[in-house]
Amino acid sequence: MHNRQMTDGPAEAEIVQIDDALLDACGPELRATLLTEAAMLAEAFAPEGRTEQLEAMAATLASGARDEEMDRTRARQLACALRCLARGAGI
Repeated sequence: MHNRQMTDGPAEAEIVQIDDALLDACGPELRATLLTEAAMLAEAFAPEGRTEQLEAMAATLASGARDEEMDRTRARQLACALRCLARGAGI
């Protein structure tokens, strides 16, 4: 096998927010539902809207703490939506 040296400069890397990518994979209708639900949770449990509060709620959901009515996938999706709100993205 012949080794080629790179003649071009390094390729530019694109930084992707994993939460945005996961929400985009849900489709527009589910994404909108998740962001709306996250906004309602934020208003109820983090009325100050502080980033730390939203990230703490997301961490709790992502760690597996959830209501019996919410499955693991939905909890992780909602955690992504909360982190998007914390970053000021999505809505």
